[in-house]
Amino acid sequence: MATRIALGIEYDGSRFLGWQTQSGGGTVQDALEAALSGIANEAVAVTCAGRTDRGVHARAQVVHFDTSAQRPDSAWLRGVNALLPEAVAVLWSRRVAPDFHARYSAVSRSYRYVLLNRPVRPALAARYAGWHHAPLEVAAMREAAAQLLGEHDFSAFRSAECQAKNPVRTLHAIDIERAGERIDFTLRANAWLQHMVRNIVGTLAYVGIGKHPPRWAKTVLESRDRSLAAPTFGPEGLYLEAVEYDLRWNIPTTEIQKAALPVES
Repeated sequence: MATRIALGIEYDGSRFLGWQTQSGGGTVQDALEAALSGIANEAVAVTCAGRTDRGVHARAQVVHFDTSAQRPDSAWLRGVNALLPEAVAVLWSRRVAPDFHARYSAVSRSYRYVLLNRPVRPALAARYAGWHHAPLEVAAMREAAAQLLGEHDFSAFRSAECQAKNPVRTLHAIDIERAGERIDFTLRANAWLQHMVRNIVGTLAYVGIGKHPPRWAKTVLESRDRSLAAPTFGPEGLYLEAVEYDLRWNIPTTEIQKAALPVES
């Protein structure tokens, strides 16, 4: 009889070609499934809470898989980590109910976009933070962000390649905090469209530099027209921060913390 296992993992997205498996390999899913299969001594396929693009990082990705292999919990943690490349690590392992689903059981997903706001481009943080050279006004961006909260059709903030059948999402919160040269955008929603976070941050940045007033964010939202929004920000500053589940699944909660960067802030 198969057992369903849930894992929490973190990874440096700059070292992979995205989450989803590819024929040529090189993705997080490819690396994780190879390591799990080595421990299980059978083919293992994983399902994640949210697929990330190339260059996007994760502090708290959640996956599940089914296996007939009987292994101690430590094998799915220390054993798998011994077989994984250094840019990805299993943080915890837990046996879960057979109807738990990493994606469909999730009630919210939180992302953080880390942006360095200074005249000179970053070197040490080039793979771990976005960059904007012009000064950004946080108060204006917060005013614009408030207009995006709630349940809406977010077609204006989805990529042309987005395969989601329904563009309606519920955006629960957007927090914007500045510390020196660094601005953190933390967003929580029930689910996300492809590039939605990066497109929202880009649009808020247009407001932050004074290119548009805060009310413009609502105009873009209501238009459902991607061409009206700002260009997509790069993936380097984006982190999957937390995935929330109902308590009945007994999934470890992840406290959203400020992601460490190899720069002075």
